[in-house]
Amino acid sequence: MKHKLIYTSVVAASLLAMSCKEEKTSEPVVAESAKVETTYKGKPVTHEFDAKIDSLMAQMTLEEKVGMLHGSTMFATAAVERLGVPELTMADGPLGVREEISKDNWSAAGWDNDFATYYPAGGGVAATWNPELSYVFGNSVGEEAIARDKDVLLSPAINIIRTPLGGRTYEYFTEDPFLNKKMTVPFIVGLQENDVAACVKHYAANNQETNRDFVDVQIDERTLREIYLPAFKAAVEEAHAYSFMGAYNKFRGDYLCENDYMLNKVLRDEWGFEGIVISDWAAVHDTKKALENGTDIEMGTPKPFNEFYFADALIEAVKSGKVAEAQVDKSVRRIMQVMYTLKSIDDKGRATGSINTEAHFEDAYKIASESVVLLKNEAKMLPIKTEGLKSIAVIGNNATKKNALGGFGAGVKTKREVTPLEGLKNRLPEGIEINYAEGYLERYSKNENDQKQEVTLKGPITVDELDPAKLEEALTAAKNSDMAIIFAGSNRDYETEASDRRNLNLPFGQEELIKKVMEVNPNTIVVMIAGAPFDIKNVSESTKALVWSWFNGSEGGNALADVLLGNINPSGKLPWTMPVALKDSPAHATNSFPGDDVVKYEEGILVGYRWFDTKNVAPLYPFGYGLSYTDFSISGVKTNAEAYTENETISVEVAVNNTGVIDGKEVVQVYVSKPESKVVRAAQELKGFAKVDVKAGASQTVTVQIPVKELAFYNVETKSWEVEKGTYQIRVGNSSRNIVAEQTITVN
Repeated sequence: MKHKLIYTSVVAASLLAMSCKEEKTSEPVVAESAKVETTYKGKPVTHEFDAKIDSLMAQMTLEEKVGMLHGSTMFATAAVERLGVPELTMADGPLGVREEISKDNWSAAGWDNDFATYYPAGGGVAATWNPELSYVFGNSVGEEAIARDKDVLLSPAINIIRTPLGGRTYEYFTEDPFLNKKMTVPFIVGLQENDVAACVKHYAANNQETNRDFVDVQIDERTLREIYLPAFKAAVEEAHAYSFMGAYNKFRGDYLCENDYMLNKVLRDEWGFEGIVISDWAAVHDTKKALENGTDIEMGTPKPFNEFYFADALIEAVKSGKVAEAQVDKSVRRIMQVMYTLKSIDDKGRATGSINTEAHFEDAYKIASESVVLLKNEAKMLPIKTEGLKSIAVIGNNATKKNALGGFGAGVKTKREVTPLEGLKNRLPEGIEINYAEGYLERYSKNENDQKQEVTLKGPITVDELDPAKLEEALTAAKNSDMAIIFAGSNRDYETEASDRRNLNLPFGQEELIKKVMEVNPNTIVVMIAGAPFDIKNVSESTKALVWSWFNGSEGGNALADVLLGNINPSGKLPWTMPVALKDSPAHATNSFPGDDVVKYEEGILVGYRWFDTKNVAPLYPFGYGLSYTDFSISGVKTNAEAYTENETISVEVAVNNTGVIDGKEVVQVYVSKPESKVVRAAQELKGFAKVDVKAGASQTVTVQIPVKELAFYNVETKSWEVEKGTYQIRVGNSSRNIVAEQTITVN
């Protein structure tokens, strides 16, 4: 492992234990001191073979070089076999390694050996608030990618969640730039340790599916730097990502794959990126502009591969003098440097990996088990008390819905996807009867008038009337059972790439179903399975227990069942804000979504909780929120000094006390605010966090370290980051709306 773990106490090594049942102890509990600092650092692109690359390039024809710059199949560039240069092979990867695709179209190749592990989607990974698990994900999926002989995995997807309607919200990590980069870097490091390049996407300002092929995004420079670029920057400077994917949309008038400012000036010149830029599929529009402004490889949708902009058209442009061959050479050299770094040209010592293994299913389980968010638990209805329990009604299509495949985006062909119903069957004690009823039908309509919408969007139109027979079946199951669990929410056919949702309403008549079931059996738990916010205000008010899960991978059903039954104490926290209504979210409050040919981000830096906190808009559930089966208190907040200089690090020390009777994990969140700033600032910004495992009745001291440079804002006049001098407030809590202690510091 190339990342560094620094433990300053013997107990810290146990902080990432997975199961609360495993954590229980009969030994006396004492206050313990723990400090965990994990540093992830990737390995840069190698220049060891530059002379050999020059020699190979000198022997190549123009046609051979150009063949390396565009897709020759759906997911590979051309090889130069006579010189021993192989194809550069790629695979989709946000949920796991995609099944093999036919060489010249999107249909499956029909292999019988391309089954893979289905991992939790990005929202679930971020909800763990555990960078170590992001590393586990990256390393595990990297082993699967190299086992499939893939050089590049088209992952991670790290665009900021600007609107709760986003079709790919489930795939992205978060609305917050700090949490985003802290989850991004370890994933890339873990992945690339397996000699597979991460392809960080979608660079950049690609925050909506609506009009994504042409919309011109207008963002002021400070917002761009502070909100939308930090994770991409960290992917280069800390993780040393080997490739980036250029996005579909325009930015300030130029397509991202032809954008000199974003690709050359920022990515390469400013950040020092040495890898390759790969276009999103069919995102190139001009041969000369794309190549000269920083794109190295053009990939595309089905058409003759020689018709790509970087194919015959590029050969002709070079021969006619419109494009210098030296420009082609520049991209070929970058590609070969990455290939040598991955050992794909000379594969001596290259990783071999493994795929579809029990160890990888266990990795998926670990992530899923820490991702589940407990939103409400009145009268401690959860965990489910099985003693004396004779029957449970399990209601909802989502109890059996599988999400490894579905929708417009890439999925995973897997041999294992445990559904919630299967998970309960696996985990419930023998003798408890499960009465399953589908409850609602997943149905869609093509009639635009069938569904009200708050904005003109093209997402799926659902049929929201309940089927009378299915409803009666559900009510009968609920009446005849001791308790009921309703599995509602969404799926990957409804939340999908290429379209944004039309509204936040629960689809398929679910809200009515929940209401009617609770009328006949008030002893009902509601479990939402989705990747993005929904309007669940009425559901939240009516139910005593509300749980949020995700498109959670091969072991998602087992992990969810373990949480519901108390085998796992929930420790997930929301990575985005759950609004009361769509109009409360910043992009919608400012009427700046989705735009038309142009979209201007009117909310500026006030994205996500920054808007809600600064504008005093109450969310339904705030950013960073999540309950536990135990109770925690955070106290004794102090810093290691009262005043700091710009190059120093603030150490924030807090005591986390588990005052309950169950072992559990809490996330200490540190926000910073700057009173009397000379620039407009958010009320507070996340600048540090730590997930800590505390035994029942015990206390642990946690230290969160914040470099003073993290407090900087982007000064558009000087075009540099500036740490303002003066007073700052260090605010500590367990969500953006539950700040329990503050400390004032000064930066001199």
